[in-house]
Amino acid sequence: MSYRVLLPILTVAAALNICRPAIVFGQPPSAATLTADERTDSFETKMRLLQAAWDRKDYDLARSLTHSLRDSVIQTQVEEKPPGTPLLPASQFHTVDTLPVEWQHWAQGWKYFKQIAVTETAGEPRTSEPVEVLLSFPKDQVNSLAREVRLARLEAGRLIEVPSQIFGEVRRSNERFCHLLWMADSLPRQKQVFFVFYGNPDAELPRYPSDLATTGEGFGLDISNAFFKASLSRQTGQLERLTLLREHGLELFSGGEGHGEAPGIDWAHDYVDTGSFQKLRISLWDTCPDFEVVRGPLCTIVRRWGFPHSPVHPVYSPARLKIDVEYRFYTGLPWFLKHGTMTAVQDFRAEAMRDDEWVFSGQSFTDSVWMDQHGKLQIGNVPADQQENIHGVGFFHRDSKDSFVSLFLEHSATGLPELKHTGAPTLFYRWHGALWSRYPLPVKDVPANASLRQTNAYISIPFTLADGPPVIEKMRRCMMSPLLIAATEEKFSRSSDQVANPPKRSPQQLARDGESGDSPIPKQEIWNALRDCKDAQLYTADINVVELGLVDDVRVRGDVVTVVISMPHRGRTRTGYFVNGSISVHPTLSVPIRERLMQIPGVRQVVAEQSWYPEWNSNRITDDGRTRLGLNDDH
Repeated sequence: MSYRVLLPILTVAAALNICRPAIVFGQPPSAATLTADERTDSFETKMRLLQAAWDRKDYDLARSLTHSLRDSVIQTQVEEKPPGTPLLPASQFHTVDTLPVEWQHWAQGWKYFKQIAVTETAGEPRTSEPVEVLLSFPKDQVNSLAREVRLARLEAGRLIEVPSQIFGEVRRSNERFCHLLWMADSLPRQKQVFFVFYGNPDAELPRYPSDLATTGEGFGLDISNAFFKASLSRQTGQLERLTLLREHGLELFSGGEGHGEAPGIDWAHDYVDTGSFQKLRISLWDTCPDFEVVRGPLCTIVRRWGFPHSPVHPVYSPARLKIDVEYRFYTGLPWFLKHGTMTAVQDFRAEAMRDDEWVFSGQSFTDSVWMDQHGKLQIGNVPADQQENIHGVGFFHRDSKDSFVSLFLEHSATGLPELKHTGAPTLFYRWHGALWSRYPLPVKDVPANASLRQTNAYISIPFTLADGPPVIEKMRRCMMSPLLIAATEEKFSRSSDQVANPPKRSPQQLARDGESGDSPIPKQEIWNALRDCKDAQLYTADINVVELGLVDDVRVRGDVVTVVISMPHRGRTRTGYFVNGSISVHPTLSVPIRERLMQIPGVRQVVAEQSWYPEWNSNRITDDGRTRLGLNDDH
């Protein structure tokens, strides 16, 4: 059977004159003679093989090649996707030893810092406003941004740690990039200075307390904070149910059988094709075509993208409109965000298109609301002359005070005329209940590369006629004028007696136990020992778990060492392979993790924890590891 499959592939490769190094059987090349590119196949090679398989109707092979092509795209994206422009360049940093002595003591263990200014410009007090920046760092100054980065706010001459979250860490050439997110408070017109500390090999993954809880796997998650619990569809990732965590715990849901798919409260996005033949929906996905998930103490992000499906998919599977939807849930906030983009891949006709629709079964609300172009929340029906100029919609109940309101923060397009800002709410939609539905297209013929964008905030607060509108209106003003973020270069004297507001010693240091060179068992000795733990499945690479970037964290508490480990992919799920298993069969020195760490003086117990978030990728591989794997370092 294997020869029957293999021979056509070899024949096609020969016919296409695909170039590859000549390998003489019986004389295997050494590991050093082959690059990573020579151990895999390029996108272009796979495309040629796919076309050849398609031409001769070898559909089984064609299907296998499409999966392999996808793997190539994902890996290339990991290595080469431009990270974006950081707030300040990697070269803009200072050393901690230039700070006032009191602050040096507080930040003991960290070597470098950057400065960020946060300014409130709209005259509105802020509480827990999400702030996100892209930062870059010299590669040789940090091993793991997730472990080492800490954020501090300067307040009355004192540095105070601020809980933060790192995600999207990538390596590009001699720099490391990441997104840094935190929740900021601010007085009106206030300017604040934040310090980003990094460069501490003894740092551990921070574990900040939070009301944000995320459970489940993949995109089918339950996400809750103090205000609500959001349940995402295990099939599509759409928001399926929302439970308001107050008093009786109203559960917002959409009942019935949908259109043959599991219903949810968020029904967007979709379009109707030429001649109103069918509606193609992302709610008809059998699973998410593509998704990314960020799980953290401050923010959980679920992003999904792909082409919508036909009611008889795959009989019709047009590649015309790419839909990209992202939910963002935050700690301590009674609202969440949805970002959406719909991009035309080619010219096509849409008889209708929806980019926001929410349906709630039952009679959970007594009144509807809508927001006008001036940011005023109105009660009741939308006047006829305002039907295409709506900037927010929602519902509330006069007695229970339950509410659900959407603010349309951005609704724009490129390559199209001005969008229609529709979506008037109705309290009773046949066989359901409350509903709003937005049809934005001003035309039916959509040109290639046209794009529709939206950002909506969905809010649930105790709502009364007196207090509800001003609270919602203030939220919108703040969201439309977010805090201003900028790089800054504040100067501080190292001597306390030379400044008007002398630095003060904070009540505690930035470092936790074991993070400032005070570990009872030296962290560096543990990391060095882990280099004796190899991945024997890479037979000749002689590469260890540190070089592969599989060790997320090392913690020491007394005589107990905890090692947090990621596995390379979901095909290898057993961490015990490295902790207790057969890696000792490696032809060079290789010892299982527990056995090796128990050899360190003072270690009584080794605890191994497995983590899947964030998922491992090749950005974590060290310089030595990349050399051993033959990876090109030009990216």
